[in-house]
Amino acid sequence: MRAVFLDWDTMGPGLDISKLQALLPDLRVFGNTEKNKIAERIDRAEIVLCNKVRLNRQVFEACPDMRFAGLMATGTDNVDLDAARDHGVTVANIRGYCTQSVAEHVFGCILNFAHNLGNYSADVRGGAWQSADNFCLITHPITELSSMTLGIVGFGALGKGVARMAKAFHMEVLVAARPGTDVVPGDRVPLGELLERCDVISLHCPLTADTRELFSAAEFGAMKKSALLVNTARGGLVDSQALVDALRDGEIAAAVIDVLPEEPPVNGNPLLDYDDSNLMVTPHIAWATLQARQNAIDEQTANIAAFLRGKDRNRVV
Repeated sequence: MRAVFLDWDTMGPGLDISKLQALLPDLRVFGNTEKNKIAERIDRAEIVLCNKVRLNRQVFEACPDMRFAGLMATGTDNVDLDAARDHGVTVANIRGYCTQSVAEHVFGCILNFAHNLGNYSADVRGGAWQSADNFCLITHPITELSSMTLGIVGFGALGKGVARMAKAFHMEVLVAARPGTDVVPGDRVPLGELLERCDVISLHCPLTADTRELFSAAEFGAMKKSALLVNTARGGLVDSQALVDALRDGEIAAAVIDVLPEEPPVNGNPLLDYDDSNLMVTPHIAWATLQARQNAIDEQTANIAAFLRGKDRNRVV
């Protein structure tokens, strides 16, 4: 079948796509695709692969030959799923492909702040250890993870992977009830309770109408002043200006942000202008180990193979 990959450059270097190319000999690959060229590049393709390119209703209407849209991510917020359904297009995402990568990123960041590695490194570079009176320099608090409670918002494959790693560090783990519902299963807690009890809160939920700016001024005000927020999910889950205010005013202790509402942030963001050491911003890399990116290619290849056999695999529409 005719196929097109619209934004290959988002997958990064070093990947083997030989199996995908063998499955789709007519695959055309574009590094990036601007909005006004999406329909033109899809043309008569029946299989469309993309990572961040937006497939809206106009695209589906302009591309009647499309039969399958393969998303190189778990999130589906860049695709109009209702339009896909109306036009008979199967949509399949990938799941669990970057669980280890994201969990390692989350805990690398937690450890960095819990052990104050950045501040200690700065002290040494500034000469503080060289002039110390003792063999070691203990100028910042160091906290064992085993003394901390981790709160998880979003308990799919990624949230579960982070929870498993937390258990290895002997952390207590709380899981929030699903945002937007009044139902609180016995193994979960209301979000308000999670905010009050947790030392670290890690976000892993999708961006929906119920979760947009889920964390804003009220939520930061309810958190511990010693708490750390980690967001590796979607930038729109957090009100950026409210987070800056909370960090500056001491409402929470620190934050690690790997995602922003606009990516790349060509129009700026309040978090990019904040320069204190209690904020770390990284460029959407939690998912991006070589192994995870290869998993993504292999998972979507398996989805397409199933589709060609008339089977469903990771189908969302």
